[in-house]
Amino acid sequence: MIETILYYVASVLALLFVLVPHEFAHAAVAYANGDPTPKINGRLTLNPVKHFDPVGFVMCALVGFGWARPVPINPANFKKYKVGLFTTAVAGVVTNYILAFAFYPLYLLSLRLGSNYGTYFLKYFLLLVFSYNLSIAVFNLLPLFPLDGFRVVESLTKPWNKVRQFLGRYGQYILMALVLESFICGIAGRYWEIFYKLDILRYVMYFATNIIGWPIRALWGLIL
Repeated sequence: MIETILYYVASVLALLFVLVPHEFAHAAVAYANGDPTPKINGRLTLNPVKHFDPVGFVMCALVGFGWARPVPINPANFKKYKVGLFTTAVAGVVTNYILAFAFYPLYLLSLRLGSNYGTYFLKYFLLLVFSYNLSIAVFNLLPLFPLDGFRVVESLTKPWNKVRQFLGRYGQYILMALVLESFICGIAGRYWEIFYKLDILRYVMYFATNIIGWPIRALWGLIL
């Protein structure tokens, strides 16, 4: 019982080290590109309250994929439109990958500590910060509106591009369907294992932690 409570507390705290830096990075890079909109709206900060989105936070805690409150930007203010749009879009996922890189060695070091409730909490917290950062990075690169991946598509294509128009028009519905499907499969999978194999976002998670995360684990595994 105590271990379960500690796990969920660690999960909530880990999300703060994932979602808040992600949104702050968007705000900082947009501001650096000449757009004052994030600062005017009070988003150029690491204050979690300013970035909190209750639905996205709960979804991330439940299925490992979620979002914070999107940072408002005005690309018309960018000094160079395409460069500003692209760098602002990828700022969050790059930050998440850097954080995953920084926290993984701390997790490895925590494994050398003794076994008690304090170390149990620390190990789970560090592991969750690592895995959440990777999963949020990969999840946000899906080219579906309003995720960062769609903003990357915007920066690389013309407004009349048919694929861009489709992703912009229907992306949020596809995204909602994926999250819902993952949630249902997660519950049903407890009773029928076949549902775990039908969970599309589960494969995205596997790709994030085992493929995208492999260079981090391999490097620090050699060092530590």
